[in-house]
Amino acid sequence: MSPIPGSGLAKGLAVTLRTMTKKTVTAQYPDTQPELPPRSRGVIGLFEENCTVCMLCARECPDWCIYIDSHKETVPPAAPGGRERSRNVLDRFAIDFSLCMYCGICIEVCPFDALFWSPEFEYAETDIHELTHERDKLREWMWTVPEPPALDPGAEEPKEIAAARKTAEKLAAQQAQQGHQSEEGGTP
Repeated sequence: MSPIPGSGLAKGLAVTLRTMTKKTVTAQYPDTQPELPPRSRGVIGLFEENCTVCMLCARECPDWCIYIDSHKETVPPAAPGGRERSRNVLDRFAIDFSLCMYCGICIEVCPFDALFWSPEFEYAETDIHELTHERDKLREWMWTVPEPPALDPGAEEPKEIAAARKTAEKLAAQQAQQGHQSEEGGTP
């Protein structure tokens, strides 16, 4: 059976008329902010206090868009008779977002949790050279990073917390025992 001539056109016009009568759901972006998923990827925030200038993020970046400069400082000994130590001090941490492909390798490879995904996405610039954001701007974005999701109530406790709790309980038991012994030793 051959189709009726023009039936495809009639079906297309029917879809168009149905769509025209429905209410639009377009959100006018500048006036209405979009509701983003809780852990959406926007820009990379820097928690500078955790950065040890190990350069892993810059070395692992496939685009080479992370620029880090540092210098070494000598730290006096913590205890008398100790030796001086040297540590890296961060001078510059910049990410060129015109090169970044938002793969997240730098965040995953950071052993000290200094880099995080921020849901901030409004960082457009008129000049491509201004898309290289320095550590001050990256630090500002750090405060927009949401809290990590809560652990599942049925999940087992992380090993780090269990070890810390066990150590704290052991220390509290030792202090209680020493307090009990000093009370017994002090009474005639």
